[in-house]
Amino acid sequence: MVSSSVHAGIWGPVTATIDWCEANYQFSPFIAEMANSFSNLVTIFLGLYGGYVAWQQKLPNRYSLGFLSIAVVGIGSFAFHASLLYEAQLADELPMVLAASYSLFILSDAREGFKLDIGQGVIPLIVFNILFPISYAIYRNPVYHQAVFATLMFFTVLRTVYLMRSDLSKNVPPAAKMKMSKMYKIGLLTFLTGFAVWNLDNIYCSALTEWKHAVGWPVAFLLEGHSWWHALTAIGSYLMMLGTTCNSLSIKDSHTNFAIGWKLGLPRIQRVAATKAE
Repeated sequence: MVSSSVHAGIWGPVTATIDWCEANYQFSPFIAEMANSFSNLVTIFLGLYGGYVAWQQKLPNRYSLGFLSIAVVGIGSFAFHASLLYEAQLADELPMVLAASYSLFILSDAREGFKLDIGQGVIPLIVFNILFPISYAIYRNPVYHQAVFATLMFFTVLRTVYLMRSDLSKNVPPAAKMKMSKMYKIGLLTFLTGFAVWNLDNIYCSALTEWKHAVGWPVAFLLEGHSWWHALTAIGSYLMMLGTTCNSLSIKDSHTNFAIGWKLGLPRIQRVAATKAE
């Protein structure tokens, strides 16, 4: 979707292979897309918060990295929408694929204990995240990136469903499974809602642009569909990573050692001992 704006900014001409419905450089010569840039603060906050909680609760580093990968996506996306440069576009898109493939790696390691075995998904993860950027540099089609990302998400969902229903989680009581499953499902539904809003923003850009001018700013910011994609997928990704973490911990450690608690109005993973102490 190409923006209708003809404004220019300090970053020079748009070199990204994709642009969005929000008018470029409408409010500042330093920020190409104001709403699409700052909506990433939700992504960055939730990723950092999840990583901090995982570290605070002394979870294995793999789970902190999982949440932090969400924050990296938000940082890259902020840079992309602020500049609309191709280099910044890659800083947005490549971490998306890395975060999705990393979640699949966490779910693929279903052995008891946390000793890292490079033969259990580590090497394929590294190889994939080397080959994909190379192939994307050769074939610079955003649809290719979106298809790869969607495929990774699809297999992550399949793996999650399999782990919940297989003998690997037979020691996890139904109530605990239901709680983890509910968290993941809400996250997935929120993510898909964001995807739907993003597509509506692309399809009805002309009409939405007219409405924005009609209602005026700052109210018009509420009509920036891609910004809602950022916020909704940030929440969805956080909840799905939370479900992924609980799922993995219940298999590799024990469901009795961890629980889903709440703080600052957000669900979070925490050790049972910490839950009792609060």
